Amino acid sequence: MDAKGGEKNGTVDADTQNAAINQLREKGLFPTNVIEAGGAAKKDGKPAGKAGSMSGTGSKTAIARPAPPKGKGASSNISALWGGSGVKPKVLCLFTRQLATLVEAGLPLLRGLSVLTKQERNPTLKAILTELATSVESGSTFSEALSRHPKVFNKLFVNMVRAGEVGGVLEVTLSRLAQFMEKAEKIKGKIKAAMFYPIAVLFVAVAILSFLMIVIIPKFEEIFASMLEGAAMPGFTLFVLGISRAFKDHIFIILGVIVGGVIALKLYGRTKNGSLVLDTLLMKAPLVGDLVRKTAIGRFTRTLGTLVSSGVPILQAFLIVKEASGNHVIANAITKIHESVKEGESIVQPLEASGVFPPMVVSMIDVGETTGALPNMLMKIADNYEEEVDNAVSGMVSLLEPIMIVFLAVIVGSIVIALFLPMIKLITTMGASPE
Repeated sequence: MDAKGGEKNGTVDADTQNAAINQLREKGLFPTNVIEAGGAAKKDGKPAGKAGSMSGTGSKTAIARPAPPKGKGASSNISALWGGSGVKPKVLCLFTRQLATLVEAGLPLLRGLSVLTKQERNPTLKAILTELATSVESGSTFSEALSRHPKVFNKLFVNMVRAGEVGGVLEVTLSRLAQFMEKAEKIKGKIKAAMFYPIAVLFVAVAILSFLMIVIIPKFEEIFASMLEGAAMPGFTLFVLGISRAFKDHIFIILGVIVGGVIALKLYGRTKNGSLVLDTLLMKAPLVGDLVRKTAIGRFTRTLGTLVSSGVPILQAFLIVKEASGNHVIANAITKIHESVKEGESIVQPLEASGVFPPMVVSMIDVGETTGALPNMLMKIADNYEEEVDNAVSGMVSLLEPIMIVFLAVIVGSIVIALFLPMIKLITTMGASPE
């Protein structure tokens, strides 16, 4: 296909299939299928020499003709079956690292895909790798084959591979991509591990409170009713008993409201305004706000630095980073930066005007842009912020532990006080009565 999307058939003189593809790309054409002339003659049932010449060369050894994209249907069926991509980030990260290692070792891409297909245990990724190998073997570039599986390989992945193919440094790009994915998974794993203890404590606290409200307190209510013989109970005790009665009588309604609220919040978060509002509130929230901001900035600088260092044009890199940011506040700032850079301005002015990025980040990017070392500076910022994320996670967990313990102690202590007040009143009344 040409730059305008028109289909072209023809032949080129080349020693290998890869050489034919390179010739076509040098002429501004995008091959969708490249096969040997002999193979084409057998398939078409006519001499290959009758095909229209694309390059004007006399010898015809390879025929390039458009072919419909392969693999879309199978990929869609797999995704629909698994309810998603079916490939976990850790599995994709391992595949990228293994492929980068094989290509760096000098193994041809097609051979590397075949080796990884044989040893892959994930059935979804195994099927996709088979389709990738088939597409590459039929003449498609690796990036084109990857783009047919957008649920597994996002635009960041595809564009970095495309930049590596154009620059002839696919092995370097794959290595950078693997390193990027490994760092992202490392940060995500640290956050999950750090949040495990607070979530476990919260779960236990909710379980204990539910047991007290539904089982224990109603029994005390019966005891108080018989002991006080119609006398009024303290107000705080009545309040706790009322909450317990509501839990016991309307437990399914309460659970339904909670589940409905979570679903409504998620649906609202999927809307444009809702996601912006929730991300803004999250970045301003106490305890977690600073962590969310640092994580988003670290991801932004790491992604942009990886793309630029891999040869992706800066404007295209901003569009990819916008989609991969995972935070709509950052995404809106990136949109303004993209528009400003498109008009010929530098990155620094719109970056500073957005009000999202700290002065230190703006200053370092300014230095990197001025000295021509923007990718390296972005990587340094990312390393710095990833370290700060680690410290912020540790600090947040250290602060959450005593807060949750105190919260649980206050709740349980309040329940105990509410249950003891009627007994204290009864003892006081008995002590004041005449013998």
